[in-house]
Amino acid sequence: MPTPSMEDYIEQIYLLIEDKGYARVSDIAEILGVHPSSVTKMVQKLGKKNYLVYEKYRGLMLTPKGKKTGKHFVYRHDLLEELFRIIGVDEDRIYEEVEGIEHHLSLETVERISELVEYFKEDEKRIQDLKAIQMRNEMQQKE
Repeated sequence: MPTPSMEDYIEQIYLLIEDKGYARVSDIAEILGVHPSSVTKMVQKLGKKNYLVYEKYRGLMLTPKGKKTGKHFVYRHDLLEELFRIIGVDEDRIYEEVEGIEHHLSLETVERISELVEYFKEDEKRIQDLKAIQMRNEMQQKE
């Protein structure tokens, strides 16, 4: 089981490869706000755990295990962002809030969240009903 830090690296490497076709240590360091030497150490750890293959000066590639894991982490992140938008979390707080909880959710919990998001998306009235409840609660708090 990868640590939260490993999850962040795998997720960002996956996104870089999906976007650019490759991931370099310098790109990963810039995105995560860490030193390239820290990236190199983590990439070596991830290589030992069979998430990626790293060749010095040649870049890195995700293994099938790394691709599957990275895809799941991106899905989980996007799903949480979608849920937070549905429930009315301020847009400028969503990323930070997702980063704070995403590493602590089981696969089963992610599945339940997916079903909840699907439930709301199937019928726009459900989202409107939720917003009405939120407005009513805000009004009651102001009283």
